[in-house]
Amino acid sequence: MPVETLRWHGSLDGSLRIIDQRLLPGELKFRELRNVEAVFEAIQTLAVRGAPAIGIAAAYGVFIGVRDCPDDSSTFRSELKRVCKYLAGSRPTAVNLFYALDRVQALADDMAQTPAGEIKEAILEEAHKMLREDLDASRRMGENCQQFVKDGATYMTNCNAGGLATGGYGTALAAFYIAKEQGKKVSVFACETRPLLQGARLTTWELMREGIDVTLICDNMAATVLRQGKISGIFVGADRIAANGDAANKIGTYPLALLAREHGVPFYIVAPLSTFDFSLKSGDDIPIEQRAPQEVTHFAGRASAPEDVGVFNPAFDVTPAQLITAIICETGVAQNPDMAGLQALL
Repeated sequence: MPVETLRWHGSLDGSLRIIDQRLLPGELKFRELRNVEAVFEAIQTLAVRGAPAIGIAAAYGVFIGVRDCPDDSSTFRSELKRVCKYLAGSRPTAVNLFYALDRVQALADDMAQTPAGEIKEAILEEAHKMLREDLDASRRMGENCQQFVKDGATYMTNCNAGGLATGGYGTALAAFYIAKEQGKKVSVFACETRPLLQGARLTTWELMREGIDVTLICDNMAATVLRQGKISGIFVGADRIAANGDAANKIGTYPLALLAREHGVPFYIVAPLSTFDFSLKSGDDIPIEQRAPQEVTHFAGRASAPEDVGVFNPAFDVTPAQLITAIICETGVAQNPDMAGLQALL
């Protein structure tokens, strides 16, 4: 199983332990997050990343944020709302973040007549439950992918949708981990994923640790690899899926889907139900995070572009549903996804 990217250590006075993914692959370092500001910073700066992992971290962050709050009801509930609103501002695109915060808030609302101390314990248990659910969901997603994974075939992926992005096997990479458990031999081409190189730094690191054959390519090499007929399918994750099946994922996913259609290669989105957002009619409504210009103008801390050049740096793009062969989640598969097909998965 992939390395544990986040786990709770201790009891009520414990801490959230995460892998600082900003340091990989050079250094495997764990951080202990003991206050809500540290959780916010870890999410915002990508020390912890991946839609499911962000949601789980946020749930634990709520507990950490209210843990030392006075137990009188009005003060506690006011602080709970403040902490949830604060964490909601860490990143805008991954709906799992808001799903987790809404779930914790709803839990507290349902316990309106319960002492604050008991609600705090319930929030921590709810975060534990989300982590367990994600581990189970990731395995089931990987199993549901197997109808599309053939022994001896080669696949492609973008960004990192493995154990580092979740509480378990991952989303897209779970397809390869479960394949290995079932005795299949698969190979993977990993796109580097500019500008922060999550594919190069994280996906290759994960797959190599698990003994899965992986080849790293620059993003602009994907078309050549596909044209050579080396790829049997493309598996990627998602940060938000609209009601019509449009899916937001790491920047560079949309052009991969276009290339897949041009070369007759199946294109699969793998994501848990918590990534679905039926309040949005289409991908046009998905908020896209804009990140700092320095991520594009600098490389390894050194300037790689002229000073003061204009920069457009969206963290995600949206792949239209008509380019997606299937959306795979823990409850099943929606082929040629549309609103009816996605609702059936629920």
